[in-house]
Amino acid sequence: MLIAHNQLEDFVRRILLAAGSSEQEAGIVAGHLVRANLTGHDSHGVGMVPTYMKNLANETLRPNAVLEKILDRGAILQFDAHRGYGQRLAKEAMAQAIERCRESGLVMLTVRNAHHIGRVGAYAEQALQAGLVSLMFVNVTDHRPLVAPQRGSDARFATNPVCIGFPAAENQREVLLDMATSKVALGKVRVAMNKNERMAQGTLFDGQGQATTDPTVMFEEPFGAITPLGEHKGYGLALLCELLAGGLSGGGTIQPDTPRRGGIVNNLMAILIDPQALVDLSWLRQEAEKLIAYVKESPAANPAEPVLIPGDPERLSERERREGGVPIDPTTWGQLTEIAHSLKVEVPG
Repeated sequence: MLIAHNQLEDFVRRILLAAGSSEQEAGIVAGHLVRANLTGHDSHGVGMVPTYMKNLANETLRPNAVLEKILDRGAILQFDAHRGYGQRLAKEAMAQAIERCRESGLVMLTVRNAHHIGRVGAYAEQALQAGLVSLMFVNVTDHRPLVAPQRGSDARFATNPVCIGFPAAENQREVLLDMATSKVALGKVRVAMNKNERMAQGTLFDGQGQATTDPTVMFEEPFGAITPLGEHKGYGLALLCELLAGGLSGGGTIQPDTPRRGGIVNNLMAILIDPQALVDLSWLRQEAEKLIAYVKESPAANPAEPVLIPGDPERLSERERREGGVPIDPTTWGQLTEIAHSLKVEVPG
């Protein structure tokens, strides 16, 4: 089915309100989730709401948590989110880091103990709007492992995303790379399962360590594993996400001595850079535009698929889905309506 993005956002906002969030929190989280759908990242969109409701019930997610600043040392800011909605609390932390970066030119930010922070690209967009470069690394604890290491066959990591945003181009052509270090995000496996589709060869191991295309192995015991992105390259990045985000934030890594309550805890490490502190901004914009044009002028191997830059797929998806509606698979819609009925929330008709 297709649903208008504003109607979907209002529906999710009302669910979150009924589940205990404040108006502000419900609006931020709902807006973040629907924007993930708009940009084509359905794995981090409204399909996460059933997981959030489960985590509210088992108290691994705490609505209306207060962001605590635990260290302020000039260009270093550290926060604890106390298992609150990551979409709101990481946004609040990023806003403080952006303000500080405008003063100092360079900031290192960490946030620990956030519930799922959602699509990491949203925080890069926040920095881009302020004209800042951002580099972000995220790990996941409290959850069972999902991703196998290179040469392994069972899960030892989560999908540990890396995100880099670069603002210097004109005409809404900022470069925004937002990627899991696994071959696919777990949410994409969930979407395939909900649509009764198979995964591509080389994406999954089953619970016995054998290659499979069946997405259900990630959701039924014995659990399977997702393969790393680019073999040893994605594996290396995933390991460094654990050390940079989990280690430097103080939130911990996915090693087995870190408690696992079955929720989602994200730790974030971000570096923000004001390019004006380093180079002439007009020169940098021109250089970025020339580089992007040079790259995109490469003759397409497939004429129907021209060269894109990181951020283009999201822009194309958003344009299409704002006009035509957000696609929601029947399983996800059924889960949302069931939650709505249980909370006495009206379902859009």
